[in-house]
Amino acid sequence: MRTLQRVLAVSALAAPLVLGCAGLASAQEGLDANYGQGMFVTNENGAGVAGTQSSVSSDGVSHSDFWIWSDDTGTSDAFTGSGATWQNG
Repeated sequence: MRTLQRVLAVSALAAPLVLGCAGLASAQEGLDANYGQGMFVTNENGAGVAGTQSSVSSDGVSHSDFWIWSDDTGTSDAFTGSGATWQNG
């Protein structure tokens, strides 16, 4: 039962990120490069999710990574994000 609760908790935290990243796939003209990788694990020790995203476009560059872990002691997480924009023209 605890494993199911962990899976539900991590899924609830990760769902907005997955839905938000789906919008990044919209078509653009010009330079566009994207990279994304994710991982989900659940076992007798707990449950966790992690992801990395990087993009370069005509508007700028961005990078973010995160992880979330839940076990008997509670829930832990971390997020790092950076980016830069520039003017065209």
